[in-house]
Amino acid sequence: MRSDGNSKPRVGLPYRTRNEELNGDFGKLEPYIAALRAAGAEPVVMSLGLSRDHLEKITNTLDAVLLPGSPADVDPSRFGVRRHSATSDPDPRREQTDWGLLEHCFAEQKPVLAICYGIQSLNVFLRGSLVQDIPSELRNAIAHEADDKKNAPETFHASRIEPGSKISRMAGAAAEVRVNSSHHQSILEPGRDLRVVSRAPDGVIEAVEWTGDSNWVVGVQWHPERMAASDALAQSLFRALVQAARKVPAGS
Repeated sequence: MRSDGNSKPRVGLPYRTRNEELNGDFGKLEPYIAALRAAGAEPVVMSLGLSRDHLEKITNTLDAVLLPGSPADVDPSRFGVRRHSATSDPDPRREQTDWGLLEHCFAEQKPVLAICYGIQSLNVFLRGSLVQDIPSELRNAIAHEADDKKNAPETFHASRIEPGSKISRMAGAAAEVRVNSSHHQSILEPGRDLRVVSRAPDGVIEAVEWTGDSNWVVGVQWHPERMAASDALAQSLFRALVQAARKVPAGS
């Protein structure tokens, strides 16, 4: 256990993109920071411009990691396919940072919460693949992105929850939950030791959990940071991350 039970777990939070960091665009990170603080964590915002050695030094001080969303898409060469015409430009700095954080967390059994782009990054790190563009690649897909004409940042849909999963316990054993949605990519083939625990009505994977060992690693395709002020499941996700972080031995 941590040496100081009253200390707040340090949760690493990388910038969404290198461009946002360089332009001082901090606004999209604020909901993640607020949700982590409300759950009792100390957010540690991480630059995407760190050298590998500097990234490693900071990562060693963390108790957990939160991988946020991003307007970028993971480079499809990382999962061995050609780039789809609808795929957004990758952010190599974000990918390098995510990979370094994930390598450390899996080696040291530190918890990870991966959100939207983060779940996709986690999946590819574990050698899974992605649907590069849901509207053009999946038949009968529901809307996973808001209609730009309606000037809304996201849409909402139902998501089925697998019984006995971590998400199920956080959702109060509900068979279905309502989640927000603003993405055009999703998991295709789950990565190594990832269990699919939630799907949208069209079959799109909405949540996964790590089963390779006892470490707490959860990925969700929706945006709980935008729902954390009023949604019980969103609050539970951040609290569960912090609770798992408190169990990380001090100095690991």
